[in-house]
Amino acid sequence: MIGLSPIIDKQSDIPVYKQLYTYIRQEIEAGALRENERLPSIRQLSAHLVLSKNTVETAYQQLHAEGYVESKPRSGMHVVPIERIELTTAAMQMSDKETKPLQNPDLNNQPLFDFQYGDVDLDSFPLKIWKKCLVDALQHDSYEIFGYGDPQGNGELREQLVKYVYQSRGVVCSSSQVFLCSGTQQAISLLCQLLPLSQRVAMEEPGYDGVRTVLANHGRDIQPIPLETDGIEVNSLRQQSVKAVYVTPSHQFPLGSVLSAQKRSKLLQWAYEVEGLIIEDDYDSEFRYQGQPIPALKAMDIGDRVIYLGTFSKSFLPAVRMSYLVLPEQMAISFRKALAPYSQSVSPLLQKAMLLFMREGHYERHIRKMRKLYQTRHRALLKAIQQHMGHRVEVIGQKAGLHMLLDVRNHDNRDLIKLALQHGVKVYSPNHHWMNPSHVPSSYVMLGFGGMNDKKVEEGVLRLKKAWFSE
Repeated sequence: MIGLSPIIDKQSDIPVYKQLYTYIRQEIEAGALRENERLPSIRQLSAHLVLSKNTVETAYQQLHAEGYVESKPRSGMHVVPIERIELTTAAMQMSDKETKPLQNPDLNNQPLFDFQYGDVDLDSFPLKIWKKCLVDALQHDSYEIFGYGDPQGNGELREQLVKYVYQSRGVVCSSSQVFLCSGTQQAISLLCQLLPLSQRVAMEEPGYDGVRTVLANHGRDIQPIPLETDGIEVNSLRQQSVKAVYVTPSHQFPLGSVLSAQKRSKLLQWAYEVEGLIIEDDYDSEFRYQGQPIPALKAMDIGDRVIYLGTFSKSFLPAVRMSYLVLPEQMAISFRKALAPYSQSVSPLLQKAMLLFMREGHYERHIRKMRKLYQTRHRALLKAIQQHMGHRVEVIGQKAGLHMLLDVRNHDNRDLIKLALQHGVKVYSPNHHWMNPSHVPSSYVMLGFGGMNDKKVEEGVLRLKKAWFSE
């Protein structure tokens, strides 16, 4: 049994690895973890806490560097004997204050209406069909299903993905260019480890902090690039001495803008001129509600300088922990060789089940159904905001995806979040997606609507009106 069960606040400004490191350090100092006691393996603890192995490994490395644990051959990490320190009353009070960022006051008092970004509509998930695919997958060759699997991923599933990205996103590639990963963050981690990814990497400002954290943990120097209404400032990018940039062109995260066709051409031209790389995260391109579908940046890439990232987390299930990379052809050759000693992180059983789910047409039907459902929910949210809040707020990023930002003018989001909770509604701060805190608009809050039905959306917004604009 794994006894380490910290409360991790993923919305906190404190990196997750540091929260975990602090918790284990305090357990050691308090004597809860005794000398010579063996810590769970990285794989075990990452699975137990639903964190990436990279996060757990970084926490362990920090503990090792500070002398709290030591690595024993073929035995893992063990607690090092330390001299116990008797705390004074004042010191104990200070210690209590230091642990507060790990606490989650809402854990046992869940709000009635939670606008959590990343939630999906589980009521509409084709559970019976997915169960059948899982059972059918078990009927296949046991060595294939219960072994480690191909480091690159199931070949037939990669063939299905080749068809899918071409039909839905206009991306032309072969299965040899496709690599399965257990999420976007693991994909970025592999790119850092196995590619000659430049030491300095540019990112949109603001941008997805999950990727920024991984890049930072791998020692990359992150250069924030400002945004304009139609996406990243390519001219600002040109002024930086970088040869890699991470972007979300089809639906900028978190502001929701779409990279214009003109800027797409300029961004690709930059990559060709400096022989750089563009990492395109196409995280929720299936859900666009206004205008025509936008092809992926990769679909325009005649010079083969774009690395394409796709995921099943928004379109299918976050719990399946499955994403994929499409690498430039020559890069895929060296990446495949470097990947050979690695074990595939996605379960071969889930890969087989997903193959059956896609091959039998269930995935495309599910996408069509969810696109219609989320569009209805998206309209309900916009209508409720307009009806109950009107000109007092501005909606930002409303054309696509499963979230939007709300600019509640002349208010501070810290106060907005507290007031909302008092009325049984949870909304979120987008602040951690800005690298420079001084650039954060303090009146922004984030609303995710994927996991809320129309009735809850309406009631939730009505409560927010009462919380924020009580008259």
